[in-house]
Amino acid sequence: MDKKQTFSLWYVFGALFLITLLQDFIGTRHTLTLTYSEFKQAVAGGQLQDLVIADGLATGTLAAEGLERVLPKEQVDRLKASSGEHRFATVLIDDPGLVPALDAAKVRYGSVRESKWLATLLSWVAPALVFFGIWWLLMKRMGGAGGAGGLMSIGKSKAKVYMQQETGVSFKDVAGIDEAREELMEVVEFLRSPERYKRLGGKIPKGVLIVGAPGTGKTLLAKAVAGEAGVPFLSLSGSEFVEMFVGVGAARVRDLFEQAAAKAPCIVFIDELDALGKARGLGLTGGHEEHEQTLNQLLVEMDGFDTSRRGVIIMAATNRPEILDPALLRPGRFDRHVSIDKPDMKGRRQILDVHVKGVKLASGVDLDSIAARTPGFAGADLANLVNEATLRAAKQGKDAVDMHDFEQALDRIVAGLEKRNRVMNPEERRFVAYHEAGHALVAEHRASADRVAKVSIIPRGIAALGYTQQSPTEDRYLLRRSELLDRLDVLLGGRVAEELVFNDISTGAANDLQRATDMARHMVAQYGMSETLGLATWETQPRSAFLAVPGTPQQRDCSERTAEAIDDEVRRLLEQARSRVTATLNAHRDQLEALAQRLLEKEVVDRRMLDELLAGPAKGQAALRPLSDITAP
Repeated sequence: MDKKQTFSLWYVFGALFLITLLQDFIGTRHTLTLTYSEFKQAVAGGQLQDLVIADGLATGTLAAEGLERVLPKEQVDRLKASSGEHRFATVLIDDPGLVPALDAAKVRYGSVRESKWLATLLSWVAPALVFFGIWWLLMKRMGGAGGAGGLMSIGKSKAKVYMQQETGVSFKDVAGIDEAREELMEVVEFLRSPERYKRLGGKIPKGVLIVGAPGTGKTLLAKAVAGEAGVPFLSLSGSEFVEMFVGVGAARVRDLFEQAAAKAPCIVFIDELDALGKARGLGLTGGHEEHEQTLNQLLVEMDGFDTSRRGVIIMAATNRPEILDPALLRPGRFDRHVSIDKPDMKGRRQILDVHVKGVKLASGVDLDSIAARTPGFAGADLANLVNEATLRAAKQGKDAVDMHDFEQALDRIVAGLEKRNRVMNPEERRFVAYHEAGHALVAEHRASADRVAKVSIIPRGIAALGYTQQSPTEDRYLLRRSELLDRLDVLLGGRVAEELVFNDISTGAANDLQRATDMARHMVAQYGMSETLGLATWETQPRSAFLAVPGTPQQRDCSERTAEAIDDEVRRLLEQARSRVTATLNAHRDQLEALAQRLLEKEVVDRRMLDELLAGPAKGQAALRPLSDITAP
């Protein structure tokens, strides 16, 4: 399709300006300027052929013969070098004897009267055009990509319109969220064959709200609906409604629905709806008038918009549904709510298949293993993982992306960038080695703990001096009390190992202790897993995150005596976990020493090496040598 050709008035002004310059240049290039004395000499010498006088300026033609007698040599040479007539110009002075001299020399002379209306007009119009041009540029800059409209088009909707072939997305590109995809397939059927549902008196839903964590594919799913339905797709963000001018948001809402009605049947998609639909009258200042006016306009438009007749469906996406206004969520506006959760292991495997289509993989790449080692990853996280692995393989000059590239990319995303230049002294390296070995051994001797995939003492990120990576064998949606206790043991394994080996402790367990304390407190106050306190829930959950005022203490729904009992119960759970971990590490001290030694030598112990160390005492002891022989690399 050819681009639409536009014509600007500035082209006319530019052309007139260039024509004026060319006329001046052509007219003055071969014209010789004479002083008045030289002009009088030319008249007296008979070299003047004709003369035109106008407004104190005399122009005419000089004869070619005898110019050396009245003009300097350089001017004569210049006239002879030029082709055509020898034109001249001079400024006249008050000389009563000029006319008699011209008559005596028999020179043809005359006078013309010039019209000055054009010059006078330009003297007024040209400055006005300059100021208008400056104002136009400023308004264009302020109004964004509004062309000559600028400020005048600030109330227009900024929705980007995509046709079916322009979205480039279909349901084949959406994986790992089968339930949400099936739910939205009905929306496609509403747009394709609305009569099928209207024949029994049904009404097409006005709005569909997609709710999910960041990166789960909400926007991708909306584009897939438009691509499958084959209708125009109007996309914009909730933040694009509000500007610095009062009333702009409401005007853009009205214009958006006018565009939707003109392009029906179509889909209107508002991304990040929470920027526009935040609950009214809340917050420290009691609300924002411009924001509430925009939201009120959206509510009115959705309430009066007949989607059944026009074939327009409003879709929106947000990751903070708790802060949306209740009036926006009621039936009749957003009738359907589609929740997108983070994918399970099967879903992650399907998402990886989508993202590796254009990637050249080596034969040993196991996508099932990658899916198992990425619990909690959303679609965007998996896409980033594949891209990081591809970039690493390209950096290494490989012909294909192998499993090692995926493992390194996963370590970089989860733990951070390697800091091999961060030099630790030998004593610190020993602390880190025994700390990570303690985590790994406790995890291996707990039935409900996740299997250890890798143990490393290479510093990563900002503060991580080492890490123990665990891979769950399956997706878990609830945890039993025994499983939480095993996880408490794993978190305390590093701290207890430091106490046993060095009879001292370090600051490396700060994050472990924080996570263990939070887990124990949740078990007591939220999950009702304490025999002392019973089944009651003592922890207050904030209904909406945005209602919490920074700097204020968290509200408690219990007495001081109960709060003290909660603290005692948390302390008891942690002490019991410490006792269990101490017994485990004392019983397997040889394995702890062997694993710490291997970490000091290799820096990284993978699953295969860990299985060899844990195979038996004899095999583990054979690899032992005094720790005093091990130095920093």
